[in-house]
Amino acid sequence: MRLVRFIYKENKRWGVADKSFVRVLLKSPFNKIKFSGERVPLNKVKLIAPAEATKIVLVGLNYRDHAKELSMPIPNEPIIFLKPTTSLIAHKENIVYPQGVERLDYEGELALVIGREGKNINEEKVKEHILGYTCLHDVTARCLQRRDIQWTRAKSFDTFCPLGPWLETDINPNNLQIRTFLNGNIKQDSNTSNFIFSINYLVSFISKIMTLLPGDIISTGTPPGVGSMEIGDRVEVELEGIGKLINRVVAYK
Repeated sequence: MRLVRFIYKENKRWGVADKSFVRVLLKSPFNKIKFSGERVPLNKVKLIAPAEATKIVLVGLNYRDHAKELSMPIPNEPIIFLKPTTSLIAHKENIVYPQGVERLDYEGELALVIGREGKNINEEKVKEHILGYTCLHDVTARCLQRRDIQWTRAKSFDTFCPLGPWLETDINPNNLQIRTFLNGNIKQDSNTSNFIFSINYLVSFISKIMTLLPGDIISTGTPPGVGSMEIGDRVEVELEGIGKLINRVVAYK
C-alpha cells in the first residue's frame, strides 16, 4: 500500500495512491485505514512529507561498507542524533544552501515512520509499530559538523530533511538497493543488507531512550559515497520498491 500525505483544495489529507488516483482517508492512518469514499486525481494534488513527526531520529555510521570507506571501527551501539521537524520538506521542494556554509553534503537514507506509540519495544514486536518506509535525505553542512564536533547545527537548518515521496507499507526493508544520484550521476550505491544494526534493533534501542509517537521518523543511516552539493544541483534518493525523492539545491534569499 502506498500512503501519501497531500494538499488538495488547501486541505492537508492522507490517502492511498495508485498510478492515477488517490483514495482519500477519513483521518490519519496511524490507528486504522478508513476511506472517505472520495477519490482525487494524483496529478491534482501536492505531495507533502508523509509523516506527522514530533521528532526525527537519525542513525550515524550504520553501513558496514561506509565504515570501511572511512576506515572506522564498527560501533558497539547505534550512534543517534536528532533533526528538528522544521527541517522537513517534501518531494520536489527545494533545499536552501545557507549563508556562511562552505560545504553542503548529500546523504541518502531509508527512513521509517512510526504508526503506533511505543516505549521499551521488544525487537520481535517492532513491526507492529511501523506504519511504512520512505526515502530521506540527511542534508549536512559538513564544514559545521567538523567545526562543532557534535552534529546539531550541521544537521538542523530549515530544508535539511527532505522526506518522501510516500510511504510503502508492504516491503521488506532488509534487502533494498539504495542509490543517490547527483545531477543524474550515481554517487551512492549500496544495499540495506549492509546495515550494522537492523531496523528491529534500532527501533527497540531508540524506544528505550524515548517514547516513539505515531508520525515520528527514524532514519537508518547513509551508505558510502557521501559528497558535496552546489547551488543548482539536483539530488535523487532512490530506494528499491519505494521510488525516488527528488530535490534541488537553491541559493538562500
